[in-house]
Amino acid sequence: MTSTLSDRIDQGRGIVPADLVLKGGRVFDLITGDLVETDVAICGDTIVGVFGSYAGRREIDCTGKVLVPGFIDTHLHIESSLVTPHEFDRCVTPRGVTTAICDPHEIANVCGLTGIRYFLQSAAQTLMDIRVQLSSCVPSTHMETAGARLEAADLVPLMDHPKVIGLAEFMNFPGVLMKDPGCLAKLEAFRGRHIDGHAPLLRGLDLNGYISAGIRTEHEATTAEEGLEKLRKGMRVLIREGSVSKDMHALAPLLTERHAPYLCLCTDDRNPLDIAEHGHLDYMIRTLIDLGCPVLAVYRAASLSAAEAFGLKDRGLIAPGKRADIAVIDSLEGCHAAMVFAGGVLAEAAAFASRATTAPVARHSVKARSVTAADFRTGGNRAETPVIGILPGKIITPHLSFDIPPVDGDKRPDVARDLMKIAVIERHGLNGNKATGFVQGFGMQRGAIASTVCHDHHNIAVVGADYADMALAANRLGEIEGGFVVACGGRVLAELALPVAGLMSLLSFEDVQGKLVALRAAARGLGVVLEEPFLQLAFLALPVIPHLKITDHGMVDVDRFEVLP
Repeated sequence: MTSTLSDRIDQGRGIVPADLVLKGGRVFDLITGDLVETDVAICGDTIVGVFGSYAGRREIDCTGKVLVPGFIDTHLHIESSLVTPHEFDRCVTPRGVTTAICDPHEIANVCGLTGIRYFLQSAAQTLMDIRVQLSSCVPSTHMETAGARLEAADLVPLMDHPKVIGLAEFMNFPGVLMKDPGCLAKLEAFRGRHIDGHAPLLRGLDLNGYISAGIRTEHEATTAEEGLEKLRKGMRVLIREGSVSKDMHALAPLLTERHAPYLCLCTDDRNPLDIAEHGHLDYMIRTLIDLGCPVLAVYRAASLSAAEAFGLKDRGLIAPGKRADIAVIDSLEGCHAAMVFAGGVLAEAAAFASRATTAPVARHSVKARSVTAADFRTGGNRAETPVIGILPGKIITPHLSFDIPPVDGDKRPDVARDLMKIAVIERHGLNGNKATGFVQGFGMQRGAIASTVCHDHHNIAVVGADYADMALAANRLGEIEGGFVVACGGRVLAELALPVAGLMSLLSFEDVQGKLVALRAAARGLGVVLEEPFLQLAFLALPVIPHLKITDHGMVDVDRFEVLP
């Protein structure tokens, strides 16, 4: 929806009817904290009138409802919702999310600039305003095999695209601190623009050095103490609650009216099953209020503070001149949307159906060689073995050590001690790498689960108690163009195909949700105790999150930033 400057002035003054007027509701004023009954006049995609009475060519009764600014998810990977940007739009916009600041580095790690351009084209078609941060770490480190590599020169031509905000999360924080030339080239290229951060557990003088590189925002704080240090040093801290990374409860004490201007909300990685069962940013808002955070602070973090942090000066308030992003909700505490307007357009079935679409990219991207049970054997003469630990709700993984004596030249899974075999298999068709190791925390008793959602290189990750089932699950991923597979006893029990880069489904979000229910049930049938085993598995391969991880290069000591011998 567009309008002329003249139209906006006249409709704002009330001398001609507004295009749309929302009548009878109460606006939550994020400046004063007041709830004020007022009409809201909209001209095209812009709010032009509040705190007054207006006539409209179209009028909608909002009596008994509360109007709040549309919510802004300040950091996420839409690919991790397992659906296309268009389906993500249809899934979360009706929940009040009208802006999503995304980093498409999942698809970029598979197909490079093709994936980023796919997101930029899709962003021009969705109801919600999708803003793109250009992926800074493809691959995230030198200790993995990705499907693409992006340097500063690849990103610079896209930096002035109208949907681009800046440089996405700089995950390779050791590379920044060690002044890696490739890292410095990207930071120099985006100097003065928004650069998003990613520095888990980074504190003290090293944090000062990292921030001095021009990095402004950060979503990896997992304790209030860590978050407060980052706030004091000038970073905007993004409170995260994803399907695996759950930091909201730990950071809630920070969310006061004093701190709220410098805090935002984000989901990072959240799938349709979690969204259906709990919600998206609306869930975070409800929960933070339940935890005792001031209501005004919560809604500021969800919209106004987010807009300010990322330089989006045209949104975050229900006020004249702002983009008409409005959630019409039942109550501030309930935060259940009855209607949502994104750029003045009501998010309803007809509006979603009228969008143009973008053809999918990166089909047939799983090019791994076929594997057999014997490929999962782990040699070595020493019984002492590094083991990846799992902390439910966290992507930080302890570096554990167990004695696993080799039998006939192989260290085998040990169900009694919950020591499962884990493997990463290169799937981009580049080198055929394969690495095996051990993980504790799945609770698995039998079978295997496998995934091509494997951060951030997105090779095949498989964990299991049985080598034959591990081979079955891994090979099945090649047949379905990637996705999730649960196997046991020589049979595939459940699967979800993700044919777009091995990351996103072409199904509706409702169908994906249904398949995730079946996958979760099948995983539990193997004894798995994790609420979200597939994304938890994916993060075991991300070598920029402490402490121990695995890639196709081998087991990675993240603290030393090296592959273990």
